Amino acid sequence: MSAILDRMAGIVGAKNVVTDADAMVPYLKEWRDLFRGKAQAIVRPGTVAEVVELVKLAAETRTALVPQGGNTGLVGGQIPIGEGREIVLSLQRLDKIRAVDTDGDTMIVEAGVTLKRAQDAAEAAGRLFPLSLASEGSCTIGGNLSTNAGGTAVLAYGNARDLCMGLEVVLPDGRIWNGLRQLRKDNTGYDLKNLFIGAEGTLGIITAAVLKLFPMPAARATAFLAVPSPEAALELLNAAKAGAGGTLTTFELMPRVGLDFVLRHAAGARDPLSGPSPWYVLMEVSAQVPAGLDEAVETFLGEALEKGIVTDAALAGSLTQRADFWKLREMLSEVQIHEGGSIKHDVSVPVHATPEFLNRAIAAVEAMVPGCRPVPFGHLGDGNIHFNVSQPVGADKAGFLANWSKMNEMVHAIVAELKGSISAEHGIGRLKRDLLPGVKDPVELDLMRSIKKTLDPQGIFNPGSVLAKD
Repeated sequence: MSAILDRMAGIVGAKNVVTDADAMVPYLKEWRDLFRGKAQAIVRPGTVAEVVELVKLAAETRTALVPQGGNTGLVGGQIPIGEGREIVLSLQRLDKIRAVDTDGDTMIVEAGVTLKRAQDAAEAAGRLFPLSLASEGSCTIGGNLSTNAGGTAVLAYGNARDLCMGLEVVLPDGRIWNGLRQLRKDNTGYDLKNLFIGAEGTLGIITAAVLKLFPMPAARATAFLAVPSPEAALELLNAAKAGAGGTLTTFELMPRVGLDFVLRHAAGARDPLSGPSPWYVLMEVSAQVPAGLDEAVETFLGEALEKGIVTDAALAGSLTQRADFWKLREMLSEVQIHEGGSIKHDVSVPVHATPEFLNRAIAAVEAMVPGCRPVPFGHLGDGNIHFNVSQPVGADKAGFLANWSKMNEMVHAIVAELKGSISAEHGIGRLKRDLLPGVKDPVELDLMRSIKKTLDPQGIFNPGSVLAKD
């Protein structure tokens, strides 16, 4: 291994081969502290040519590589947890924005570009790149595509997969697939890019991508709404899609307990409404015409208040107030750590089934662990609920977290009955790898294994992630 690292240093420079134990720590632990890994080194290529040479060396020496972007993943797919012989291939230095095409509404960026930089580059050109995540300041485009990230704008624009037109990928044998096509129409065979999007670095290393851009909205209306129930929220969603005066881009559901957590632990957070409600919706509507949107949304909300599907409402009157509303939603995950142990689920069900899922799952976990505090929140507009459960007040954290597998099994069983998915937007990684055989059709799982063996016969790309090692 020492000789291999020396050869890698010859490719990327000695300073970009990190072997010091303390310096490696930020790359070997994910922020929820569910996974802590071991590795021989962190290697940081700065060009695609360097990635190619590193992969060729890895193939020659049968050295396992774990690709990593911003290390913001939530299922451990970016953390090496084998015997410590893997190399973490950090792509953060591949950070060039290669081109912005306003005529074709596309942008070519390298894998290490952060999502926020991509958004800013699009905005500087008068365009919108709509992928939006709470971690956008540190997550990278390569990681977003490798996990098929979702976020808060899927309702209008789709997942990362829907926002990508082409890829540049280094294959496990060191070849480059140059699929950086900026074509809206291309029916020349298999759509290879979708093999690599969502594959979590197990089939190839994404080094660059063609991203779709959109016209920048001329107006946005953002509302924070109290609703009496998930059923009312669903009724509001359907009404808003039909008549809110513009394109409904965000529709986020959150419970009162989650809002209480944010108000308790997030500096500067304030309740925008006069009294408590069991549920809330953060709704945003965009339009290409600058005038009239606020008035249209006000009219729509007035009708919703008369019907009782909204019980209180606040419409942002400034950019500052809009940011305050968004903070309440974006801090929901982070503040839960202050309330003790939290058992997480990233699930989706058909949109029409979300109220049934919430009612059944909340009742099930409360019966299983009396006093636990369900904090289900997320993207009601696309059926993706982050069904998190915080420990009872004063409970033993370790004792509560010991229920993780049993609670997952119970919640996932409800998801399966409703024909949903156990991973809506976070991926499989290592956290859910062993659950996959229980939810995937055997033929589907066999096809996945066949694709992995065909593209990576030596199993050197992210071994043990998504699919268990043979």
